[in-house]
Amino acid sequence: MEPSEPGVRVKVACVGGGPAGLYLSILLKRRDPSHDITVHERDPEGSTYGWGVTYWRGLLDKLHAHDPESARAVEEHSVRWNHGVAHVRDIVTRHPGDEGFGIGRHRLLEILAGRARSLGVRLEHEHEVTDRNLPDADLVVAADGVRSALRTGHTHRFGEENRAGRNHYIWLGTTKVFDAFTFAFVETDHGWIWCYGYPFSPERSTCVVECAPETRAGLGLDRADEADGLALLEKLFADVLDGHALIGRSSGQGRAQWLNFRTLTNKTWHHGNLVLLGDAAHTTHYSIGAGTTLALEDAIALAGALHQHTALPQALAHYERERKQALLSIQSAARYSAQWYENLPRYIQLPPDQMFALLGQRHSPLLPYVPPQLYYRMDKAVGQLESLRRFKRWLGPKVARTVHARALASRK
Repeated sequence: MEPSEPGVRVKVACVGGGPAGLYLSILLKRRDPSHDITVHERDPEGSTYGWGVTYWRGLLDKLHAHDPESARAVEEHSVRWNHGVAHVRDIVTRHPGDEGFGIGRHRLLEILAGRARSLGVRLEHEHEVTDRNLPDADLVVAADGVRSALRTGHTHRFGEENRAGRNHYIWLGTTKVFDAFTFAFVETDHGWIWCYGYPFSPERSTCVVECAPETRAGLGLDRADEADGLALLEKLFADVLDGHALIGRSSGQGRAQWLNFRTLTNKTWHHGNLVLLGDAAHTTHYSIGAGTTLALEDAIALAGALHQHTALPQALAHYERERKQALLSIQSAARYSAQWYENLPRYIQLPPDQMFALLGQRHSPLLPYVPPQLYYRMDKAVGQLESLRRFKRWLGPKVARTVHARALASRK
């Protein structure tokens, strides 16, 4: 049975009302309005937590190709930038970069939910689905995030691996509207602490703060309640915030929401008629700003596979192969990006222009194995000679594969 075959009514249950589940429901309904599609979300409508999400021109082009109406709305409510700014101590370095976009998570969900409803998708809020009360459907999509109840109910089937990063981070908002993707690195008596900031509306920006565990403990941020923690962070980042406030998750009450990023992978993404989508299937470190993009691309790939194949097992296998292959380079980039920040002292003492250049090269599998100043000089030379650019493109993946193979062998 082909899920998109005209006249064949297919019942699909998407568990999780985030971008991935909503966009999949849109694409399936656009393909065939007769499909019976329900999105189940455990939280009340409009109660989403999160500030802004980032994406890049490539994703926007794909959204326009697959559903122009929602793409136009997303673009209309996004802000954009084309520069990166780094603050290191009292020195500010600005560099041109690719065009980036930010949109509030709440606004993105509003747009996708409205579009889904207009196509006839049912949205059921305050309805929690677990492996014990699975909906009766031809296809059940686990789009319920990194802590997916559906995946954890079948952990042995999916082969989940979950690895925590070393550094701590906290996701905040601010009334400071940055005009570029902004990095700020501050040295304290207990080590370095830094933030990433980017706008997502004309009134707000996201500000993610990260530091090593010993820095967090030394500053007392591991013990402070949210109000005291925000006050300290506002003081530390006063120069980049220009006196604007930071906004926490609980409006100043209760414990601050510091986390360790967890990199999630799964050996297989489907079992029977249950398939993983977005963060339920995989995560990539927030420092590459790809989480929402990858979730939406998962939805595009799954909708395409369901249209292309006549049998569900073949469709789900095709989707898994396609997305795992597409994720290889991105997961590698995310892994090395996270390691760059975990090894910040290796780079932070460089001259600011060199440090910022290597910040832009943090995805490279070569960088951890080459002295930073030597890598900087090599990278400048590579930019001038095509033969060296080809050598770097060949050598980088070779090193990455070797290191990855050794890492896998060490876990056995």
